[in-house]
Amino acid sequence: MLPVARQGYPAPMHAPHRGHLDVPPVVRIEPERDLTLADVVAVARGRGAVDAGPRARPAGVGFARVELAGDWEARCQRTADYVRHVMDVVHRHDVEGLARLVRERFAGHEALAGEQRIRDRYAPASIAGLLAAGEDDVEATRKLAERALIYGVTTGFGVNKDKPIRNRDDVVAMQVNILRSHATGVGDPFPVEVVRAAMLIRVRAFVEGWSGVRPELVRFIVELLNRGVHPWVPQQGSVGSSGDLCPLSHLFLVVIGEGHAWGAGGDRRAAPSRPGESLPPPTDFPAEPPRPAAEVLREAGIEPLASLEPKEGLALTNGTSVTTAAAALACYDASTLLGTANLAAAMSLQALRGCTRAFDPKLHAVRRHEGQSRAARAIFGLARGGSLLDQSADVQDAYSLRCAPQVHGAAWTAIEHAWDIIEREVNAVTDNPLLFPDAAGFDADQREPYDAYAKCIWDAYSGGNFHGEPVGLVCDYLKIAVAELANISERRIQHMLDRHHNRGLPANLWPEDASGTTPAGLNSGLMLTQYAAAALVSENKVLCHPSSVDSIPTSSNAEDHVAMSTTAARHARQVCANARSVLAFELIAAAQALEILQRRSADGESTGAPDQAGGGAGVVLSSAAAAAVEHLRSDRPGPPVPFLESRDMLMWPLVAAAAGRIADGSLLRAVQRST
Repeated sequence: MLPVARQGYPAPMHAPHRGHLDVPPVVRIEPERDLTLADVVAVARGRGAVDAGPRARPAGVGFARVELAGDWEARCQRTADYVRHVMDVVHRHDVEGLARLVRERFAGHEALAGEQRIRDRYAPASIAGLLAAGEDDVEATRKLAERALIYGVTTGFGVNKDKPIRNRDDVVAMQVNILRSHATGVGDPFPVEVVRAAMLIRVRAFVEGWSGVRPELVRFIVELLNRGVHPWVPQQGSVGSSGDLCPLSHLFLVVIGEGHAWGAGGDRRAAPSRPGESLPPPTDFPAEPPRPAAEVLREAGIEPLASLEPKEGLALTNGTSVTTAAAALACYDASTLLGTANLAAAMSLQALRGCTRAFDPKLHAVRRHEGQSRAARAIFGLARGGSLLDQSADVQDAYSLRCAPQVHGAAWTAIEHAWDIIEREVNAVTDNPLLFPDAAGFDADQREPYDAYAKCIWDAYSGGNFHGEPVGLVCDYLKIAVAELANISERRIQHMLDRHHNRGLPANLWPEDASGTTPAGLNSGLMLTQYAAAALVSENKVLCHPSSVDSIPTSSNAEDHVAMSTTAARHARQVCANARSVLAFELIAAAQALEILQRRSADGESTGAPDQAGGGAGVVLSSAAAAAVEHLRSDRPGPPVPFLESRDMLMWPLVAAAAGRIADGSLLRAVQRST
């Protein structure tokens, strides 16, 4: 049998996928060193953690500690100093200083000396026009420099982008104003795991040194992570451009001691003291309401920053960190769901005594889709060795079995693509403007923008890296792929429950009462699992409406095309949660069907007819299916999922138990150990 790591996991992706075994205990952040999605999970959920909330985390499993490394501090200090230099020149109204900046920037290009050349190349509003109007060199330069604005540093925000702010105190006050005024979120809060992932991703962006923030601010955010301070961040309110303004404002109000947060609580408030130590996840979230951030910071031993320097409020709020955090966790979950879907399909294939020729490599090679070939190998590898395969008289199976490689393979390709894009975004610098003080200027012979000299005095570049389109598009693709895993799973559930299509299994997989003491029809068995699965896959169809094709102008049409990427990422997480429950239903049904066949075999039932699910003596399950059934029936790591007999049982706890074993990776690890 193929190793499970090759069968049920997207191994060609950028990280090993063996549940959560590869989640590190310490995550180091340094310039030019990429974080992986496993790193994000380690900090967001902890080692071995699940995404069902902190209350479901295994005891003693903690968040990975975050450490800063490399020359990050010097990089941050360099651009922070540059911002202060700009503000000093502007604040002092230093005409000579402004003129000197212009001369230094355009030294070697004869920008001021070659008056006739300038007059010939640039519009009258440039230096040439001012000089022609009779201005002296210094006065002309001053007027030009006054138009050389840096967004958010010497101007206001958003629709106020063209309004100069010349007083340093006003610029400092504006940094706090943006946090307060933009914190307009509504709805339920993001789970702690999304908040932690967003803080990590923001730090990763800052350490590259292009954002103009002080090292003190970066250290502060790392302390929040390591001491377990988790801001309260409502989920709704971001359009995904200029990044996640609203949720990031809520997230970073805590920097100035405002807003609300949850803390680690009790004796957990101290930071880990040694490399490799990790802070245990909180057990009181979300049972307790959030408290004022100042109170939580005081308990954690963290002093809020006395003030924010120019550019820092904008840098904190301008970027895709919240969208990317939700997307990263959803993508990581999707890869686990893919492995689970392959396992569930392999179990259902055996329960329905399916045809294996549909999984032959020759068939898939000519289709030329690598994802399809991988999925075929994975499903067949997990089913191989079972004695129930190819025991039907049908020449071919229903699509939900026969086309599983095509559907799962397409999802595999989509998840792999999303993984690549989202991991790039985790390591991206996404605020605006970005500062490049080491740039060598520009060649005047190659640049002819209108008013070129005024625009390029400063080393600040206004652009659109905050636009969430790349993440929004792949989140829409990701949620469609995961929804399809759930769609085809629901059809396999239906086949196993429907006595007209399940090849001799009992209706609703309720075992027959050989004694005749139980009236027929008294028990519903697994009937409602298909109802619930149908509800979830239909809900997914609504959630899969592509958010990224929507846009609505904001900021008085200054921001006239937005990404809606945060909505796409939030919906992707919900689709993953729904798909997890659908796969839990399939696992429960397949385990029930397989055990029914095993019990019939043990009782010596055998009709000899291939279309009757008697199975005959010695029914053997594949090692993967046997391990999965055994894991579901065990009471570790949580309540067991028992074989249903005698009388109907309360079902929702069984579904929750199965879904939990999917989420925490324990089911797939149990299967891996069996091979």
